[in-house]
Amino acid sequence: MARTLGSWLSGPESNRGPGGPGRPPTEYPGERLGAPDSGPGSMARFGRRVAALLVDWFVAYGLAALAMALGLISVGALSTVILVIWFLLGAASVRLFGFTPGQFVLGLMVVSMDDRQHVGLGRAVVRGLLIALVIPALFTDEDLRALHDLATKTAVVRRT
Repeated sequence: MARTLGSWLSGPESNRGPGGPGRPPTEYPGERLGAPDSGPGSMARFGRRVAALLVDWFVAYGLAALAMALGLISVGALSTVILVIWFLLGAASVRLFGFTPGQFVLGLMVVSMDDRQHVGLGRAVVRGLLIALVIPALFTDEDLRALHDLATKTAVVRRT
């Protein structure tokens, strides 16, 4: 009985393997999207993306501390101001340049996956809001695209 139940719970044979149902397995992340295996244009790895996010947070902390030192904000509003600065800095820089300051430092950029020249303001805003929720950024697909990238049809790739 346990053997038949276990085979039923594991799912059908076609769902097994890295490619998922109906898809052949890929050799490297981004192959389905036409991205190279390494070098410029290849999919950014999770560690580099997290490091870029930390750089962006430190920039937001620095700007908020400067505003607090100048008396523009109070200590009670500091955490909210840091989030707002991080969000505005990220959305504006992705729209204008294609990368945030942290992504620039780590050689990454955000690209549109539907043949558009750049990431528009609406996509940059939605992308920033979803990253601020944290959870969408933690789940990735086989191409290393997080849920916020899938929702906005973007991808973070290596610039250099």
